[in-house]
Amino acid sequence: MKPTDPESRGPALTRRRLLTAGVIVPVTGAAAARVIQGDMPWQESEAAAPPAATHGPAQSGYLFFAAAEGVFVEAAVARLIPKDDLGAGALEAGVPTFIDRQLAGDYGRGQDWYMQGPWGEGEPTQGYQTRLTPASLYRIAIREIDDAVNKEGRAGTFAKLGADDQDRWLKQLEEGKAQLATADAKSFFQMLMQNTLEGFWADPIYGGNKDMVGWKLIGFPGARYDHSPFVTKHNQRYPLPPVAISGRPEWSKG
Repeated sequence: MKPTDPESRGPALTRRRLLTAGVIVPVTGAAAARVIQGDMPWQESEAAAPPAATHGPAQSGYLFFAAAEGVFVEAAVARLIPKDDLGAGALEAGVPTFIDRQLAGDYGRGQDWYMQGPWGEGEPTQGYQTRLTPASLYRIAIREIDDAVNKEGRAGTFAKLGADDQDRWLKQLEEGKAQLATADAKSFFQMLMQNTLEGFWADPIYGGNKDMVGWKLIGFPGARYDHSPFVTKHNQRYPLPPVAISGRPEWSKG
């Protein structure tokens, strides 16, 4: 699927928009890691690597998403960051797996959020104001979007729409114009967009950024332990491949 013009056809990100957005993306959750014991190892792959999330429903199944929800998210993120001639998009990078693992954990439950009342209508500067946890917002919004798409009559669900109609619906969600039964369309889109960016650029250990495709796109070195040889080499392309928290595939001892 070719990327669309975000100004005229929806919120899908082109590579130029992605690289020039200047977005600082926080990671929504954290994976448990083992502690390195004793002296810092110097051998590649000798560090105590934390456990990684498995990629994709074909391998492990979604932990949070029901089948219809997974299909929706796969279709939506594929339009937000589409695959193009520069490389993989959000779907190929495993972003649905990242979002699923986050929603199945503390982030999805709003574990560290203040979730008590009052729940009056807030100002835009106050951020997320709904009483729904992220997991609940996803579950309700996806169901109501599919219901609204079905009532429109062009397809039974969002995932079955053509690319242009999917972009049209995402644009309506982004602008808060989509009429959903109870969920706030704009709040859901903002969360989906933020989580998609997080999954595209977070360390692969969290389930997205498969094969470090996001880092390779922007030249990010990742979790390398020593950059001293390159500190004084200004305006020069970084020559080494990125390294994830769990290392590189070439370091595996099989």
